[in-house]
Amino acid sequence: MKYMFTVQGEGRGHLTQAISMYEMLSRNGDEVVEIMVGINDLLSLPPFFREKVKCPVSTFNSSCFLFSPKNRKSLFIKSILYNLRKLPDYIKSMRFVKRKIDETNVDLVINFYEILTGLTYAFIRPKTPYVCIAHQYLFFHPDFAFPRKNRIQLAGLLFFTRLTCLRASRLLSLSFREMRNVNNIRVVPPLIRDEVLHKTSNRGKYILVYMLNAGFAEQVINWHNEHKNVRLHVFWDKRDAPKELPVDETLTFHRLDATAFLDYMADCEAYATTGGFESICEALYLQKPVMMIPAHIEQECNAFDAAISGAGIAADEFNLSNLLEFAPSYLPNTTFPFWVNKGNFMFINGLKINNEQETNFIGDDTLVTVGG
Repeated sequence: MKYMFTVQGEGRGHLTQAISMYEMLSRNGDEVVEIMVGINDLLSLPPFFREKVKCPVSTFNSSCFLFSPKNRKSLFIKSILYNLRKLPDYIKSMRFVKRKIDETNVDLVINFYEILTGLTYAFIRPKTPYVCIAHQYLFFHPDFAFPRKNRIQLAGLLFFTRLTCLRASRLLSLSFREMRNVNNIRVVPPLIRDEVLHKTSNRGKYILVYMLNAGFAEQVINWHNEHKNVRLHVFWDKRDAPKELPVDETLTFHRLDATAFLDYMADCEAYATTGGFESICEALYLQKPVMMIPAHIEQECNAFDAAISGAGIAADEFNLSNLLEFAPSYLPNTTFPFWVNKGNFMFINGLKINNEQETNFIGDDTLVTVGG
């Protein structure tokens, strides 16, 4: 089988999932012909991604969230208006995606939550079938529990998620735990990189922090100034930052690097993050207590679901004292590694589809109940 990937490039979650799928398919004797990544004016493709995959990688202009400079929370309405102004650029990107799909003549396209792929299939309609993979598709599952948050933002999140999978043949919904399959939704384990699966977990004497948005750095520094005795290693996605930025003897900032991040994850005492699905799964697998500080509604849903699954606690800010208080009482989820290890078989079977299968999820109200 020949595959093409399209990947949302914001953060590291969907990128590392794509790496894991690339490794899985390669082991199975299949070929990933090309990977296309959606980026925007506010982010670039991290170098680690090109280092991990051995096939052509191209980028195209895609949508983004805007964040408040003060607290780095997402600006919901401003993000919508910004992306509406960028529509001409997005139309060019959709044509680019369609052309690439036609040129490569692959058997299946796998989409990792990239909205322009869904829109390309809705309006330009490539003939090649495609499957969508993301934790967010679990939002369509009738057994998924939503946090009691802003219902308008939840509706917006669900609408955005629907746009990423228009006319998809199947949704593979990554989940912290086993759940039943419903309609065209198959619930599958998280896609975790091979390096994580073979890593030895140790109880170190520092807290690891990952923040998608560098604006959270002020909160971390403020906490650190009052707790100089606690060692912190902080990974951030700051373009102009050096590879390593020591602030003092107990606080160091690191530019995002997949290998270094995993090394620090394996040896940390506890982990604080903005709520991305992928790194929470890595912490769960390595049995690290987690504190999640969501930056937007999607991460709030992730954090709520992760807490139900025994990953850790959610918070409103980077007050790491809460994590230090929680860590001694943390009980590892011992069933999670067994769930993850079922992944290879479930994914290979989940990608076997009939070309005539085609489902348009817009307007299918039976798939989603928002409430919590």
